[in-house]
Amino acid sequence: MLSHFVVGAASGLYIGDLLFYLISFILLLLLIKHFAWGPVTKMMENRATKISSDLDYAEDSRTKASSLQAQRQKELDNSQQEATGIVNDARQNGEKQRQTILSTAQDEVGTLKSNAQKDIAQEREDALKSAQNDVAALSIEIASKIIQKELKADDQKALIDSYIEGLGKQNGAR
Repeated sequence: MLSHFVVGAASGLYIGDLLFYLISFILLLLLIKHFAWGPVTKMMENRATKISSDLDYAEDSRTKASSLQAQRQKELDNSQQEATGIVNDARQNGEKQRQTILSTAQDEVGTLKSNAQKDIAQEREDALKSAQNDVAALSIEIASKIIQKELKADDQKALIDSYIEGLGKQNGAR
């Protein structure tokens, strides 16, 4: 009977030992499942959750960085456009001021030129009147010495004025 419990006499393995090993193995599996497998799987799930959340955080950070970069680029483009607009406005204002200064200067030059021409004409008129008066006084003196009598000043002046006008017409005709 004992021979029935012996599985292969050559190997020396008995069914009792086999049952003991099998029960020990199953018990060991149950103990491992209860004490080791649960915590290991829980640790692996926690690690998987942490890695997943880290990946999500990294993706969110990358998305935020990308949107910040796009926003900064947009602001940089806007600031460049504003700078270009400011430069263009400054150029236009400078050109307007240049035109205003030029027109003001031209107006002043025209006014000065007109005033100078008026002053020259007035001075010439004054010089002609002074010369007429001097010529009239000289003529009266010469005529009174020649005629030896004194003429009336108004008559003499009218005579000299007509003579000077005649001379002016002769000079103008040349």
